[in-house]
Amino acid sequence: MASYWRLCVLLLALSWAGARAEDEGDDVDVEDDLEEVGDGDVEEDKTPEPPVVAYKPPEPMGEHYFAESFDRGMLDGWVLSKAKKDGIDEEIAKYDGKWEVEEMIESRLPGDKGLVLKSRAKHHAIAAPMLRPFIFDTKPLIVQYEVNFQSGIDCGGAYVKLLSQTPDLDLDQFVDKTPYTIMFGPDKCGEDYKLHFIFRHKNPKTGEFEEKHAKKPDADLRTYYTDKKTHLYTLVLNPDNSFEILVDQTVINSGNLLTDMTPAINPPAEIEDPDDHKPEDWDERPKIQDPDAVKPEDWDEDAPAKIPDEDAVKPDGWLDDEPEYISDPDAVKPEDWDEDMDGEWEAPQIPNPKCESAPGCGTWKRPMIDNPNYKGKWKPPMIDNPNYQGIWKPRKIPNPDFFEDLHPFRMTPFSAVGLELWSMSSDIFFDNFFITSDRNTADRWAADGWGLKKAAESAAEPGIVNQMLTAAEERPWLWVIYVLTVALPVVLIVVFCCTGKVRPKDLSCSYLVCHSIPVMNDFYYCHKLYFRSGTAEEFCAF
Repeated sequence: MASYWRLCVLLLALSWAGARAEDEGDDVDVEDDLEEVGDGDVEEDKTPEPPVVAYKPPEPMGEHYFAESFDRGMLDGWVLSKAKKDGIDEEIAKYDGKWEVEEMIESRLPGDKGLVLKSRAKHHAIAAPMLRPFIFDTKPLIVQYEVNFQSGIDCGGAYVKLLSQTPDLDLDQFVDKTPYTIMFGPDKCGEDYKLHFIFRHKNPKTGEFEEKHAKKPDADLRTYYTDKKTHLYTLVLNPDNSFEILVDQTVINSGNLLTDMTPAINPPAEIEDPDDHKPEDWDERPKIQDPDAVKPEDWDEDAPAKIPDEDAVKPDGWLDDEPEYISDPDAVKPEDWDEDMDGEWEAPQIPNPKCESAPGCGTWKRPMIDNPNYKGKWKPPMIDNPNYQGIWKPRKIPNPDFFEDLHPFRMTPFSAVGLELWSMSSDIFFDNFFITSDRNTADRWAADGWGLKKAAESAAEPGIVNQMLTAAEERPWLWVIYVLTVALPVVLIVVFCCTGKVRPKDLSCSYLVCHSIPVMNDFYYCHKLYFRSGTAEEFCAF
Protein backbone atom coordinates (compact mmCIF):
# COMPACT_ATOMS: atom_id res chain seq x y z
CA MET A 1 0.00 0.00 0.00
CA ALA A 2 2.92 2.37 0.72
CA SER A 3 4.25 1.76 -2.80
CA TYR A 4 0.79 2.46 -4.18
CA TRP A 5 0.59 5.92 -2.58
CA ARG A 6 4.22 6.64 -3.47
CA LEU A 7 3.42 6.19 -7.17
CA CYS A 8 0.36 8.45 -6.86
CA VAL A 9 2.49 11.24 -5.36
CA LEU A 10 5.12 10.89 -8.09
CA LEU A 11 2.51 11.00 -10.85
CA LEU A 12 0.94 14.12 -9.33
CA ALA A 13 4.39 15.73 -9.22
CA LEU A 14 4.93 14.84 -12.89
CA SER A 15 1.65 16.48 -13.93
CA TRP A 16 2.47 19.58 -11.83
CA ALA A 17 5.89 19.82 -13.53
CA GLY A 18 4.23 19.77 -16.97
CA ALA A 19 1.80 22.52 -15.97
CA ARG A 20 4.65 24.52 -14.47
CA ALA A 21 6.59 24.29 -17.74
CA GLU A 22 3.58 25.62 -19.62
CA ASP A 23 3.25 28.59 -17.25
CA GLU A 24 6.92 29.42 -17.58
CA GLY A 25 6.69 29.29 -21.39
CA ASP A 26 4.09 32.08 -21.42
CA ASP A 27 6.55 34.72 -20.07
CA VAL A 28 3.81 36.59 -18.19
CA ASP A 29 4.60 38.49 -15.01
CA VAL A 30 1.51 37.97 -12.84
CA GLU A 31 2.43 40.57 -10.24
CA ASP A 32 2.97 43.25 -12.87
CA ASP A 33 -0.38 42.42 -14.43
CA LEU A 34 -2.13 42.75 -11.10
CA GLU A 35 -0.51 46.13 -10.44
CA GLU A 36 -1.64 47.38 -13.85
CA VAL A 37 -5.22 46.28 -13.20
CA GLY A 38 -5.37 48.05 -9.84
CA ASP A 39 -8.78 48.36 -8.26
CA GLY A 40 -10.71 48.62 -11.54
CA ASP A 41 -12.90 46.05 -13.21
CA VAL A 42 -11.28 43.04 -14.85
CA GLU A 43 -12.38 41.79 -18.25
CA GLU A 44 -12.40 38.03 -17.76
CA ASP A 45 -11.74 36.91 -21.37
CA LYS A 46 -9.34 39.68 -22.44
CA THR A 47 -6.12 38.28 -23.92
CA PRO A 48 -3.07 40.04 -22.45
CA GLU A 49 -1.13 42.11 -24.93
CA PRO A 50 2.50 41.08 -25.49
CA PRO A 51 5.06 43.39 -23.92
CA VAL A 52 6.11 46.29 -26.17
CA VAL A 53 9.81 46.59 -26.99
CA ALA A 54 10.85 50.24 -27.33
CA TYR A 55 12.28 50.97 -30.77
CA LYS A 56 15.25 53.20 -31.43
CA PRO A 57 16.56 53.59 -34.99
CA PRO A 58 20.01 52.06 -35.41
CA GLU A 59 22.87 54.46 -35.92
CA PRO A 60 25.92 53.40 -37.95
CA MET A 61 29.07 53.31 -35.88
CA GLY A 62 32.54 52.90 -37.29
CA GLU A 63 33.67 52.65 -40.89
CA HIS A 64 30.94 51.77 -43.37
CA TYR A 65 30.09 52.21 -47.03
CA PHE A 66 26.32 52.05 -46.88
CA ALA A 67 23.68 52.15 -44.13
CA GLU A 68 19.93 52.39 -44.62
CA SER A 69 17.21 51.83 -41.99
CA PHE A 70 14.31 53.62 -43.82
CA ASP A 71 13.17 55.09 -40.48
CA ARG A 72 12.87 58.56 -42.00
CA GLY A 73 9.82 57.18 -43.79
CA MET A 74 10.99 58.30 -47.22
CA LEU A 75 12.99 56.95 -50.15
CA ASP A 76 15.61 59.67 -49.92
CA GLY A 77 18.61 58.70 -52.00
CA TRP A 78 16.86 55.77 -53.70
CA VAL A 79 16.20 55.81 -57.43
CA LEU A 80 13.27 54.00 -59.07
CA SER A 81 14.11 52.44 -62.41
CA LYS A 82 12.35 53.91 -65.45
CA ALA A 83 13.70 51.30 -67.82
CA LYS A 84 12.08 48.40 -69.64
CA LYS A 85 13.22 44.83 -69.70
CA ASP A 86 14.50 43.58 -73.05
CA GLY A 87 13.21 40.50 -74.81
CA ILE A 88 9.71 40.27 -73.32
CA ASP A 89 6.23 41.57 -74.16
CA GLU A 90 5.74 45.31 -73.94
CA GLU A 91 2.90 44.90 -71.43
CA ILE A 92 5.12 43.33 -68.81
CA ALA A 93 8.47 44.85 -69.77
CA LYS A 94 8.18 47.92 -67.54
CA TYR A 95 9.71 48.04 -64.11
CA ASP A 96 6.45 49.36 -62.68
CA GLY A 97 6.23 47.34 -59.49
CA LYS A 98 5.37 49.50 -56.47
CA TRP A 99 7.63 50.17 -53.49
CA GLU A 100 6.60 51.74 -50.18
CA VAL A 101 8.34 52.69 -46.95
CA GLU A 102 6.13 51.50 -44.11
CA GLU A 103 5.96 49.41 -40.96
CA MET A 104 5.40 45.69 -41.12
CA ILE A 105 1.80 44.48 -41.27
CA GLU A 106 2.09 42.98 -37.79
CA SER A 107 4.80 45.25 -36.45
CA ARG A 108 6.06 44.59 -32.92
CA LEU A 109 8.19 47.72 -33.03
CA PRO A 110 6.14 50.91 -33.53
CA GLY A 111 8.17 53.35 -35.59
CA ASP A 112 10.34 50.69 -37.26
CA LYS A 113 9.92 51.14 -41.00
CA GLY A 114 11.34 49.30 -43.96
CA LEU A 115 11.22 49.07 -47.75
CA VAL A 116 8.28 46.94 -48.90
CA LEU A 117 7.76 45.35 -52.31
CA LYS A 118 4.02 45.88 -52.82
CA SER A 119 3.09 44.42 -56.21
CA ARG A 120 2.54 40.85 -57.38
CA ALA A 121 3.65 39.53 -60.77
CA LYS A 122 5.50 42.72 -61.71
CA HIS A 123 9.10 43.72 -62.30
CA HIS A 124 10.62 45.86 -59.56
CA ALA A 125 13.89 47.77 -59.64
CA ILE A 126 15.25 50.31 -57.18
CA ALA A 127 18.80 51.33 -56.30
CA ALA A 128 20.81 53.71 -54.15
CA PRO A 129 24.38 55.01 -54.44
CA MET A 130 26.85 54.18 -51.70
CA LEU A 131 28.81 56.69 -49.66
CA ARG A 132 31.90 55.64 -51.63
CA PRO A 133 32.81 52.64 -53.79
CA PHE A 134 34.05 49.46 -52.16
CA ILE A 135 37.53 48.52 -53.39
CA PHE A 136 38.60 44.90 -52.94
CA ASP A 137 42.09 45.18 -51.49
CA THR A 138 43.22 44.13 -48.01
CA LYS A 139 39.98 44.53 -46.08
CA PRO A 140 37.08 42.08 -45.83
CA LEU A 141 33.60 42.80 -47.18
CA ILE A 142 30.56 42.39 -44.94
CA VAL A 143 27.11 42.81 -46.47
CA GLN A 144 23.98 42.34 -44.40
CA TYR A 145 20.29 43.16 -44.56
CA GLU A 146 16.95 41.91 -43.26
CA VAL A 147 14.05 40.23 -45.06
CA ASN A 148 10.56 39.29 -43.87
CA PHE A 149 8.18 37.40 -46.17
CA GLN A 150 5.11 38.84 -44.47
CA SER A 151 2.61 37.11 -46.78
CA GLY A 152 4.71 34.05 -47.44
CA ILE A 153 6.53 33.49 -50.71
CA ASP A 154 5.37 31.36 -53.64
CA CYS A 155 7.84 32.24 -56.34
CA GLY A 156 10.21 35.17 -56.26
CA GLY A 157 13.46 36.55 -54.96
CA ALA A 158 14.63 38.91 -52.22
CA TYR A 159 18.29 39.15 -53.17
CA VAL A 160 20.42 42.27 -53.42
CA LYS A 161 22.77 43.25 -56.21
CA LEU A 162 25.97 45.21 -55.60
CA LEU A 163 26.24 47.22 -58.81
CA SER A 164 29.66 47.49 -60.41
CA GLN A 165 31.34 50.86 -60.62
CA THR A 166 31.26 51.73 -64.32
CA PRO A 167 31.33 55.07 -66.17
CA ASP A 168 27.88 54.45 -67.68
CA LEU A 169 26.09 53.34 -64.48
CA ASP A 170 22.67 55.07 -64.53
CA LEU A 171 20.43 54.01 -61.67
CA ASP A 172 17.17 55.14 -63.29
CA GLN A 173 17.99 52.71 -66.14
CA PHE A 174 18.69 49.83 -63.75
CA VAL A 175 17.65 46.51 -65.40
CA ASP A 176 18.48 42.83 -65.12
CA LYS A 177 21.46 43.25 -67.45
CA THR A 178 23.05 46.10 -65.48
CA PRO A 179 26.55 44.87 -64.50
CA TYR A 180 26.84 43.77 -60.91
CA THR A 181 29.76 42.50 -58.87
CA ILE A 182 27.89 40.36 -56.32
CA MET A 183 24.35 39.03 -56.08
CA PHE A 184 23.38 37.76 -52.63
CA GLY A 185 20.20 36.74 -50.84
CA PRO A 186 17.19 34.40 -50.68
CA ASP A 187 15.23 33.14 -53.68
CA LYS A 188 12.43 30.58 -53.95
CA CYS A 189 10.15 28.99 -56.51
CA GLY A 190 7.97 26.00 -55.71
CA GLU A 191 9.87 23.81 -53.27
CA ASP A 192 13.28 25.00 -54.40
CA TYR A 193 14.71 27.12 -51.58
CA LYS A 194 17.90 28.97 -52.50
CA LEU A 195 20.31 31.38 -50.87
CA HIS A 196 22.36 32.91 -53.66
CA PHE A 197 25.95 34.01 -53.55
CA ILE A 198 27.02 34.79 -57.10
CA PHE A 199 29.88 36.99 -58.24
CA ARG A 200 31.00 38.00 -61.70
CA HIS A 201 34.61 37.03 -62.33
CA LYS A 202 36.64 38.78 -64.99
CA ASN A 203 38.71 36.55 -67.25
CA PRO A 204 42.22 38.10 -67.18
CA LYS A 205 42.95 36.90 -70.73
CA THR A 206 39.74 37.82 -72.55
CA GLY A 207 38.30 40.48 -70.26
CA GLU A 208 34.93 38.74 -70.35
CA PHE A 209 32.85 38.19 -67.21
CA GLU A 210 31.47 34.86 -66.04
CA GLU A 211 29.07 34.20 -63.16
CA LYS A 212 30.44 32.00 -60.38
CA HIS A 213 27.94 30.36 -58.02
CA ALA A 214 28.64 29.21 -54.48
CA LYS A 215 27.82 25.62 -53.61
CA LYS A 216 24.34 24.99 -52.25
CA PRO A 217 24.10 25.04 -48.43
CA ASP A 218 23.58 21.73 -46.65
CA ALA A 219 21.21 23.41 -44.16
CA ASP A 220 17.44 23.22 -44.55
CA LEU A 221 16.37 26.74 -45.59
CA ARG A 222 12.61 26.18 -45.63
CA THR A 223 11.87 27.79 -42.24
CA TYR A 224 13.33 31.15 -43.30
CA TYR A 225 10.70 31.41 -46.03
CA THR A 226 7.66 30.14 -44.15
CA ASP A 227 7.79 31.35 -40.52
CA LYS A 228 6.98 35.01 -41.38
CA LYS A 229 9.77 36.21 -39.11
CA THR A 230 12.45 38.79 -39.89
CA HIS A 231 15.74 37.13 -40.78
CA LEU A 232 19.19 38.68 -41.03
CA TYR A 233 21.24 37.67 -44.08
CA THR A 234 24.99 38.26 -43.94
CA LEU A 235 27.77 37.68 -46.45
CA VAL A 236 31.42 37.85 -45.34
CA LEU A 237 34.20 37.84 -47.93
CA ASN A 238 37.82 37.80 -46.79
CA PRO A 239 41.01 38.79 -48.66
CA ASP A 240 42.28 35.20 -48.29
CA ASN A 241 39.37 34.15 -50.58
CA SER A 242 37.36 32.52 -47.79
CA PHE A 243 33.67 33.32 -47.44
CA GLU A 244 30.85 32.79 -44.97
CA ILE A 245 27.10 33.04 -45.41
CA LEU A 246 25.09 33.57 -42.24
CA VAL A 247 21.39 33.67 -41.44
CA ASP A 248 20.48 35.19 -38.09
CA GLN A 249 24.21 35.30 -37.28
CA THR A 250 24.55 31.53 -37.71
CA VAL A 251 26.88 30.20 -40.42
CA ILE A 252 24.96 28.02 -42.87
CA ASN A 253 27.49 27.96 -45.71
CA SER A 254 31.19 28.62 -46.04
CA GLY A 255 34.04 27.88 -48.37
CA ASN A 256 36.77 29.30 -50.55
CA LEU A 257 36.39 31.18 -53.82
CA LEU A 258 39.12 29.01 -55.38
CA THR A 259 37.57 25.64 -54.55
CA ASP A 260 33.86 26.04 -53.80
CA MET A 261 32.46 27.95 -56.78
CA THR A 262 30.82 26.63 -59.94
CA PRO A 263 32.17 26.82 -62.55
CA ALA A 264 35.67 26.87 -61.16
CA ILE A 265 37.57 30.16 -61.07
CA ASN A 266 40.58 28.78 -62.93
CA PRO A 267 40.28 26.56 -66.02
CA PRO A 268 42.29 23.31 -66.27
CA ALA A 269 45.89 23.58 -67.43
CA GLU A 270 45.31 20.80 -69.99
CA ILE A 271 42.33 19.89 -72.13
CA GLU A 272 41.47 17.02 -74.47
CA ASP A 273 42.69 17.57 -78.00
CA PRO A 274 39.54 18.29 -80.07
CA ASP A 275 41.40 17.16 -83.22
CA ASP A 276 42.38 13.76 -81.84
CA HIS A 277 40.24 10.83 -83.05
CA LYS A 278 40.04 7.19 -82.03
CA PRO A 279 41.86 4.83 -84.44
CA GLU A 280 39.57 2.48 -86.34
CA ASP A 281 41.42 -0.61 -85.07
CA TRP A 282 41.31 0.47 -81.39
CA ASP A 283 39.93 -2.46 -79.37
CA GLU A 284 37.96 -1.45 -76.22
CA ARG A 285 36.52 -4.92 -75.52
CA PRO A 286 37.86 -6.29 -72.20
CA LYS A 287 36.29 -9.74 -72.89
CA ILE A 288 35.76 -11.70 -76.09
CA GLN A 289 34.30 -15.10 -77.01
CA ASP A 290 36.85 -17.91 -76.97
CA PRO A 291 37.62 -18.49 -80.66
CA ASP A 292 38.94 -22.00 -79.90
CA ALA A 293 35.85 -23.20 -78.03
CA VAL A 294 33.76 -25.95 -79.65
CA LYS A 295 30.18 -26.93 -78.88
CA PRO A 296 30.02 -30.35 -77.12
CA GLU A 297 28.59 -33.14 -79.28
CA ASP A 298 25.87 -33.96 -76.71
CA TRP A 299 24.67 -30.35 -76.52
CA ASP A 300 21.00 -30.37 -77.54
CA GLU A 301 19.88 -26.84 -78.42
CA ASP A 302 16.38 -28.07 -79.31
CA ALA A 303 15.55 -29.56 -75.91
CA PRO A 304 12.50 -27.74 -74.38
CA ALA A 305 12.83 -25.80 -71.14
CA LYS A 306 9.71 -27.52 -69.68
CA ILE A 307 8.52 -31.14 -69.97
CA PRO A 308 5.49 -33.07 -68.61
CA ASP A 309 6.07 -34.72 -65.24
CA GLU A 310 6.08 -38.44 -66.05
CA ASP A 311 5.81 -39.35 -62.37
CA ALA A 312 2.61 -37.41 -61.86
CA VAL A 313 -0.59 -39.42 -61.23
CA LYS A 314 -4.11 -38.26 -61.82
CA PRO A 315 -5.79 -37.64 -58.43
CA ASP A 316 -8.55 -40.02 -57.36
CA GLY A 317 -11.99 -38.63 -57.97
CA TRP A 318 -10.99 -36.48 -60.94
CA LEU A 319 -14.11 -35.88 -63.04
CA ASP A 320 -12.90 -36.22 -66.62
CA ASP A 321 -16.37 -35.91 -68.14
CA GLU A 322 -17.38 -32.80 -66.22
CA PRO A 323 -16.48 -29.31 -67.57
CA GLU A 324 -15.06 -26.69 -65.21
CA TYR A 325 -17.78 -24.21 -66.19
CA ILE A 326 -21.40 -24.76 -67.19
CA SER A 327 -24.23 -22.58 -68.36
CA ASP A 328 -26.18 -20.99 -65.54
CA PRO A 329 -29.41 -23.04 -65.35
CA ASP A 330 -31.22 -20.20 -63.58
CA ALA A 331 -30.36 -17.61 -66.22
CA VAL A 332 -33.28 -16.29 -68.30
CA LYS A 333 -33.00 -14.59 -71.65
CA PRO A 334 -33.90 -10.88 -71.29
CA GLU A 335 -37.26 -9.96 -72.75
CA ASP A 336 -35.75 -7.25 -74.93
CA TRP A 337 -33.12 -9.57 -76.43
CA ASP A 338 -33.18 -9.23 -80.21
CA GLU A 339 -31.43 -12.15 -81.87
CA ASP A 340 -31.23 -10.24 -85.15
CA MET A 341 -29.34 -7.42 -83.41
CA ASP A 342 -27.71 -9.18 -80.47
CA GLY A 343 -27.12 -12.65 -81.92
CA GLU A 344 -28.09 -16.00 -80.42
CA TRP A 345 -28.57 -15.70 -76.66
CA GLU A 346 -26.39 -17.91 -74.45
CA ALA A 347 -26.66 -18.30 -70.71
CA PRO A 348 -23.63 -16.94 -68.75
CA GLN A 349 -21.04 -19.47 -67.56
CA ILE A 350 -20.70 -20.33 -63.87
CA PRO A 351 -18.35 -22.71 -62.02
CA ASN A 352 -19.54 -26.33 -62.19
CA PRO A 353 -20.94 -27.14 -58.70
CA LYS A 354 -19.91 -30.80 -59.17
CA CYS A 355 -16.27 -29.73 -59.27
CA GLU A 356 -16.38 -28.07 -55.87
CA SER A 357 -15.96 -31.39 -53.99
CA ALA A 358 -13.69 -33.00 -56.61
CA PRO A 359 -9.92 -32.49 -57.05
CA GLY A 360 -10.59 -31.26 -60.59
CA CYS A 361 -12.72 -31.47 -63.72
CA GLY A 362 -12.13 -31.82 -67.45
CA THR A 363 -9.32 -33.52 -69.26
CA TRP A 364 -6.45 -34.21 -66.86
CA LYS A 365 -2.97 -33.14 -68.04
CA ARG A 366 0.39 -33.86 -66.50
CA PRO A 367 1.93 -30.78 -64.84
CA MET A 368 5.03 -29.26 -66.49
CA ILE A 369 8.40 -29.36 -64.74
CA ASP A 370 11.89 -28.04 -65.56
CA ASN A 371 13.70 -30.17 -68.13
CA PRO A 372 16.90 -31.47 -66.50
CA ASN A 373 18.46 -31.84 -69.97
CA TYR A 374 17.71 -28.30 -71.09
CA LYS A 375 20.82 -26.32 -71.96
CA GLY A 376 19.57 -23.67 -74.33
CA LYS A 377 21.50 -22.18 -77.21
CA TRP A 378 25.24 -22.84 -76.96
CA LYS A 379 27.56 -19.85 -76.77
CA PRO A 380 31.36 -19.86 -76.59
CA PRO A 381 32.70 -18.90 -73.14
CA MET A 382 34.15 -15.40 -72.62
CA ILE A 383 37.89 -14.95 -72.13
CA ASP A 384 40.19 -11.96 -71.58
CA ASN A 385 40.79 -10.06 -74.80
CA PRO A 386 44.53 -10.28 -75.60
CA ASN A 387 44.20 -7.20 -77.82
CA TYR A 388 42.38 -5.07 -75.24
CA GLN A 389 43.73 -1.51 -75.30
CA GLY A 390 41.46 0.13 -72.71
CA ILE A 391 38.89 2.88 -73.12
CA TRP A 392 40.16 5.37 -75.64
CA LYS A 393 40.55 8.99 -74.60
CA PRO A 394 41.81 11.93 -76.60
CA ARG A 395 45.32 13.00 -75.79
CA LYS A 396 45.84 16.01 -73.53
CA ILE A 397 47.20 19.27 -74.86
CA PRO A 398 47.96 22.58 -73.11
CA ASN A 399 44.82 24.64 -72.62
CA PRO A 400 45.14 27.73 -74.80
CA ASP A 401 42.65 29.55 -72.54
CA PHE A 402 44.42 28.64 -69.31
CA PHE A 403 45.03 31.29 -66.69
CA GLU A 404 45.60 31.21 -62.96
CA ASP A 405 43.93 33.79 -60.77
CA LEU A 406 44.95 33.15 -57.18
CA HIS A 407 43.18 36.25 -55.88
CA PRO A 408 39.55 36.08 -57.04
CA PHE A 409 38.65 38.22 -54.00
CA ARG A 410 39.92 41.20 -55.97
CA MET A 411 36.64 41.69 -57.74
CA THR A 412 35.30 44.67 -59.67
CA PRO A 413 34.65 47.61 -57.31
CA PHE A 414 30.96 48.38 -56.74
CA SER A 415 29.33 51.71 -55.95
CA ALA A 416 25.58 51.13 -55.58
CA VAL A 417 23.08 48.78 -53.96
CA GLY A 418 20.12 47.58 -56.00
CA LEU A 419 17.04 45.36 -55.81
CA GLU A 420 15.95 44.03 -59.20
CA LEU A 421 13.18 41.51 -58.50
CA TRP A 422 10.13 39.75 -59.83
CA SER A 423 7.77 38.04 -57.40
CA MET A 424 4.40 36.31 -57.30
CA SER A 425 4.08 37.41 -53.66
CA SER A 426 3.71 40.92 -52.28
CA ASP A 427 4.60 42.64 -49.00
CA ILE A 428 8.23 41.50 -48.94
CA PHE A 429 9.84 43.63 -46.22
CA PHE A 430 13.49 44.78 -46.50
CA ASP A 431 15.33 46.67 -43.81
CA ASN A 432 18.67 47.74 -42.35
CA PHE A 433 21.02 47.38 -45.32
CA PHE A 434 24.63 47.68 -44.18
CA ILE A 435 27.98 47.37 -45.94
CA THR A 436 31.24 47.60 -44.05
CA SER A 437 34.70 46.11 -43.77
CA ASP A 438 34.60 45.73 -39.98
CA ARG A 439 32.89 42.72 -38.42
CA ASN A 440 32.34 44.40 -35.06
CA THR A 441 30.69 47.40 -36.71
CA ALA A 442 28.34 45.06 -38.58
CA ASP A 443 27.49 43.18 -35.38
CA ARG A 444 26.63 46.42 -33.59
CA TRP A 445 24.33 47.49 -36.43
CA ALA A 446 22.69 44.05 -36.37
CA ALA A 447 22.16 44.21 -32.61
CA ASP A 448 20.57 47.68 -32.81
CA GLY A 449 18.29 46.71 -35.71
CA TRP A 450 17.58 43.02 -36.16
CA GLY A 451 18.29 42.33 -32.49
CA LEU A 452 15.34 44.52 -31.46
CA LYS A 453 13.04 42.81 -33.98
CA LYS A 454 14.06 39.42 -32.67
CA ALA A 455 13.40 40.47 -29.06
CA ALA A 456 9.99 41.89 -29.99
CA GLU A 457 9.00 38.81 -31.99
CA SER A 458 10.14 36.51 -29.18
CA ALA A 459 8.10 38.47 -26.63
CA ALA A 460 5.00 38.04 -28.79
CA GLU A 461 5.44 34.32 -29.36
CA PRO A 462 2.67 32.06 -28.01
CA GLY A 463 3.06 29.96 -24.86
CA ILE A 464 4.58 26.51 -24.85
CA VAL A 465 1.23 24.77 -25.45
CA ASN A 466 0.58 26.67 -28.68
CA GLN A 467 4.14 26.11 -29.77
CA MET A 468 3.72 22.38 -29.13
CA LEU A 469 0.51 22.27 -31.16
CA THR A 470 2.12 24.18 -34.03
CA ALA A 471 5.12 21.86 -33.99
CA ALA A 472 2.82 18.82 -34.04
CA GLU A 473 1.04 20.14 -37.13
CA GLU A 474 4.35 20.04 -39.00
CA ARG A 475 5.59 16.83 -37.32
CA PRO A 476 2.63 14.55 -36.49
CA TRP A 477 4.88 12.00 -34.76
CA LEU A 478 5.23 14.48 -31.85
CA TRP A 479 1.72 13.51 -30.74
CA VAL A 480 3.15 10.17 -29.58
CA ILE A 481 5.61 11.97 -27.30
CA TYR A 482 2.90 14.29 -26.00
CA VAL A 483 0.67 11.35 -25.09
CA LEU A 484 3.49 9.53 -23.33
CA THR A 485 4.68 12.57 -21.37
CA VAL A 486 1.40 14.37 -20.58
CA ALA A 487 -1.73 12.31 -21.16
CA LEU A 488 -0.41 8.99 -19.86
CA PRO A 489 0.50 10.29 -16.36
CA VAL A 490 -2.97 11.84 -15.99
CA VAL A 491 -4.65 8.57 -16.96
CA LEU A 492 -2.45 6.66 -14.55
CA ILE A 493 -3.37 9.02 -11.71
CA VAL A 494 -7.05 8.30 -12.28
CA VAL A 495 -6.54 4.56 -12.64
CA PHE A 496 -4.12 4.01 -9.78
CA CYS A 497 -5.20 6.65 -7.29
CA CYS A 498 -8.96 6.84 -7.76
CA THR A 499 -10.13 3.30 -8.45
CA GLY A 500 -9.02 1.89 -5.07
CA LYS A 501 -7.88 -1.44 -6.45
CA VAL A 502 -5.84 -3.74 -4.24
CA ARG A 503 -3.47 -6.44 -5.22
CA PRO A 504 -5.23 -9.82 -5.70
CA LYS A 505 -3.95 -12.62 -3.54
CA ASP A 506 -4.13 -15.81 -5.54
CA LEU A 507 -2.61 -15.23 -8.98
CA SER A 508 -1.10 -17.84 -11.22
CA CYS A 509 1.77 -15.75 -12.69
CA SER A 510 3.03 -12.16 -13.16
CA TYR A 511 5.38 -10.14 -15.39
CA LEU A 512 7.15 -6.90 -14.48
CA VAL A 513 7.03 -4.17 -17.14
CA CYS A 514 8.84 -0.82 -16.81
CA HIS A 515 8.52 2.45 -18.75
CA SER A 516 10.68 5.56 -18.72
CA ILE A 517 9.17 9.02 -18.21
CA PRO A 518 11.09 11.50 -20.43
CA VAL A 519 10.32 14.66 -18.43
CA MET A 520 11.80 13.22 -15.21
CA ASN A 521 15.44 12.15 -15.52
CA ASP A 522 16.31 8.65 -14.32
CA PHE A 523 12.69 8.00 -13.22
CA TYR A 524 10.80 4.90 -14.28
CA TYR A 525 7.34 3.64 -13.38
CA CYS A 526 6.77 -0.09 -13.33
CA HIS A 527 3.77 -2.33 -13.15
CA LYS A 528 3.12 -6.05 -13.05
CA LEU A 529 0.78 -7.91 -15.33
CA TYR A 530 -1.16 -10.47 -13.26
CA PHE A 531 -2.95 -13.27 -15.06
CA ARG A 532 -5.91 -15.17 -13.69
CA SER A 533 -8.75 -16.95 -15.47
CA GLY A 534 -7.57 -15.67 -18.85
CA THR A 535 -7.70 -11.96 -17.94
CA ALA A 536 -5.02 -9.42 -16.98
CA GLU A 537 -5.04 -6.63 -14.39
CA GLU A 538 -2.41 -3.90 -13.81
CA PHE A 539 -1.23 -2.88 -10.32
CA CYS A 540 1.55 -0.71 -8.86
CA ALA A 541 4.81 -2.40 -8.03
CA PHE A 542 8.25 -0.97 -7.11
